[in-house]
Amino acid sequence: DVQLVESGGGSVQAGGSLRLSCAASAYAWSSDCMGWLRQAPGKGREVVAAICTRGSRTYYDDSVKGRFTISRDNAKNTVYLQMNELKPEDTAMYYCAAERGGEGGRTRIQAVDHGNVIADFTYWGQGTQVTVS
Repeated sequence: DVQLVESGGGSVQAGGSLRLSCAASAYAWSSDCMGWLRQAPGKGREVVAAICTRGSRTYYDDSVKGRFTISRDNAKNTVYLQMNELKPEDTAMYYCAAERGGEGGRTRIQAVDHGNVIADFTYWGQGTQVTVS
């Protein structure tokens, strides 16, 4: 059974901080890359950050570089997203994502950096709402 369970969302004033957590089932955790997606009202789902075990590499969308930090705790099968200096435009539903879990499906969301695919997400959780006012 593949599961990704997010927590830590909420409402915060601009300039504030939140920390999102995602507990993953074993199969999802076996992914090379884990990450966070977000979807604002009326917009498509986008990759916010990714963290990959091969090469210990990370990826951040330009809009969050320097403000968000992704990390993972392999002992707890948990990935985190520390969000600082939050802005109203960060308001969105945030989804934890894994490369494994939805390989047979049609929907994939990729993190691409300078034309290179950094992560290829096939599965995501139910999401947690982040509202910045």
